[in-house]
Amino acid sequence: MADMGAEQVTEAVADAVAALRTAVDRDWAQVPAGRLEWSCLKAAEHIASDLIAYAGQLAGRAQERYVPFEILLEDGTDAEGALQVIETAGTLFAATLRTTPREVRAFHPYPFRSANRVGFAAMGVAEVLLHTYDIAEGLGLTYEPPAHLPEYVLTRIFPEVQPGPDPWHTLLWATGRGDLPGRAPRTQWRWSNNLVLPTERLTLQGVTPASAAELAAGGGGDFEWVEDGPFDGTREAAGMTLKAYEAGVHRPEFGLFALVRREDGRAIGGMGFHGAPDEDGRAEVGYDLAPSARGHGYATEALRALSDWALARDDVHSLCATIEPDNADSQRVVARAGFARATVEEEQAYGEAEPGLRLYVLPGRAG
Repeated sequence: MADMGAEQVTEAVADAVAALRTAVDRDWAQVPAGRLEWSCLKAAEHIASDLIAYAGQLAGRAQERYVPFEILLEDGTDAEGALQVIETAGTLFAATLRTTPREVRAFHPYPFRSANRVGFAAMGVAEVLLHTYDIAEGLGLTYEPPAHLPEYVLTRIFPEVQPGPDPWHTLLWATGRGDLPGRAPRTQWRWSNNLVLPTERLTLQGVTPASAAELAAGGGGDFEWVEDGPFDGTREAAGMTLKAYEAGVHRPEFGLFALVRREDGRAIGGMGFHGAPDEDGRAEVGYDLAPSARGHGYATEALRALSDWALARDDVHSLCATIEPDNADSQRVVARAGFARATVEEEQAYGEAEPGLRLYVLPGRAG
């Protein structure tokens, strides 16, 4: 079943409310929420407001900014009332997630100005877990959610954070709320939704560590694939993405992208980078398509878009691809995307291709 996030939101809210309901006899308006400047009541209001705001973004298909509304608790609302509002907002958000199509994206400012239902679900779970922790800290309660919930958050919107000894303490460290052995404290942080690059007939959708793990294990990675996909190269690339994430060197914008057809929302292949650009701004690309999607110009269209995006960055100066000599179809793809057979000088700069492979290069814009 495709990951919609509704179950995770529902579970996170229920677990948080159960933990906090043990202290509803306290005046939350007079108790600071841990290290936050808010009171516990204000933090509870914030949880509910975020949940309903995320539901509004998806339901309204907002594209340019946040839908301008939020939840404000009525004067005199006590702790029990605040928890009821959180439960209600969580129910509405979960219902929205269940009815939002997979391909819908709505505005979120960081870092690529949009998120899909899974991204919003992960952000919602994060808000619930983290601010429940803040409230519990202020009230002197012990709170630790089921491990799969912080793992859900980390593998979807913290792709640059190397897994730690356990997901909960890793998430607390990643958001400046705790320490991890061998890692410097974090004083600034943001979560990161996946990058999506549009073309005329496709969208190139960044593959999260969670999706990469599923693809590498033989699943669909939260994509609806054509019947003969994904092909072997995409699964291998997903495995590379997962290894980079586990090693703490994954840069999601230089990872794997699923190529999704606009007309039916089906994934037809994978394309991406073999890693971040080197110190000289060189990066290698690779791709494959499901057999049924070949011969329609999809790979060329996607490679042009990915190349244009990469070479517009300051840290990428040229791209390369290595192709087998008898793979005429792939050679035509890179040629149509502007790549040319490497010169002797370029081979020396990049390092000669592995035996049996040919090196093709696309230089960046001069100046």
